[in-house]
Amino acid sequence: MEKKSRKDISSAGMDKKIEVPTWTPKRIAMLLGGILIIAFFVYAFWFMDTRSTLNVDTEKLTVSTVQERSFRESIPLTGTVQPIQTIKLDALEGGVVEKIYIESGTMVEQGDTILTLSNSDLQLQVLSRTSGIYDQINQTRNSRLNIEQNTLNLKSQLANAENQLAINRSNYQRLKKLHERDLIAGQEYLEAKENYEYQQKRYEFTYASFKQDSIKVGRQLRQIDQSLDRMDQSLEKVQNILDRLVFRAPIAGQLSTIEMYPGQSIQRGESIGQVDILDRYKVRVGVDEYYLARIRQGLKGTFDYGGQTQQLEITKVYPVVEEGQFKVDMEFINGSPDDLTRGQSLRIRLQLSERSTNAIVLSKGGFYQSTGGNWVFKVVEDGQKAIYQPVELGRQNPEYYEVLSGLQAGDKVITSSYETFGDNEILNLE
Repeated sequence: MEKKSRKDISSAGMDKKIEVPTWTPKRIAMLLGGILIIAFFVYAFWFMDTRSTLNVDTEKLTVSTVQERSFRESIPLTGTVQPIQTIKLDALEGGVVEKIYIESGTMVEQGDTILTLSNSDLQLQVLSRTSGIYDQINQTRNSRLNIEQNTLNLKSQLANAENQLAINRSNYQRLKKLHERDLIAGQEYLEAKENYEYQQKRYEFTYASFKQDSIKVGRQLRQIDQSLDRMDQSLEKVQNILDRLVFRAPIAGQLSTIEMYPGQSIQRGESIGQVDILDRYKVRVGVDEYYLARIRQGLKGTFDYGGQTQQLEITKVYPVVEEGQFKVDMEFINGSPDDLTRGQSLRIRLQLSERSTNAIVLSKGGFYQSTGGNWVFKVVEDGQKAIYQPVELGRQNPEYYEVLSGLQAGDKVITSSYETFGDNEILNLE
């Protein structure tokens, strides 16, 4: 048994260790698979185009070439022909139509009576106010008369005092000479002297009173005259109130009124029509509020009419913005065409720059409504695709946008509408 155990131990010490290879086919296959997967993701991330695409028919597109050319900024506007001058006919006082003298559409001369109103309440008010003013005038005139009468009394007193002074002076001088010769009694001389001195003081007092009164009277009479003038003016204005019930043509021109008939009630401040001067015209134009800071008097505009180019110039700017627009008036530089009519619409090119400059430009099109001018679909060189391209557009005129960045001369761009393209960034052109 002991020999057998030793033999087993000896044979166990004779076993060999088997080494397993590191790069087995299975491990190599797994490593290659991992590398391929990583490579696929790297390729997908860096090289595969994951942007959304859309197939479009090139026959339904408009493709324009970016150009470098002479450019002048202008904007297209729509204007309405209006008379060069229009004066509104507004009711200064309310009333009932009494008589119509001239119908709407008639040519009138300045001062022609158009219609009259009647207003019994207003007439009674005018009569009452007129009577009151006349009473004030009469009272003031009576005051003036009393002052003048008092002045006459003072003048009379002064004249009497002066006369008595002269008489007593003469008597005193005569008796004085006789007294010096002892031809009269002393008592008679003294009486003459006292009477003279009394009349002299009486005259001095009367003259001082008259002089002081004259100064006061002069001031009072001036105030009274001023009051009378104001009353006369007030009386004239009150009497002219009834003239407000009469509508007269303020200028010569064509009358346009609302439909009216005798007995119709017209409210105070209500407009019943207008008078237009038709020998000359202007154009009233609405401009987007975006251009408010750039629009000024003197800017020129043109429009085509009857085979000729007509020129206009801004003469007035109305800066009040309503519904996103403000108004300007433009007048004809070389006279308006003979066959223009009031209310006619004109397509005007308003020049915002005074001279032309070279610029990179892109034709206008429906694309702008979808992109706002921030990007376009640029056709790549092979003409098989159009890709999303950010751009910056600047000034414009009726034909072109100025390109500030994102495109170069010779690039081709889809300028028709993008409404059917959705959010796709690449177009396959078929």
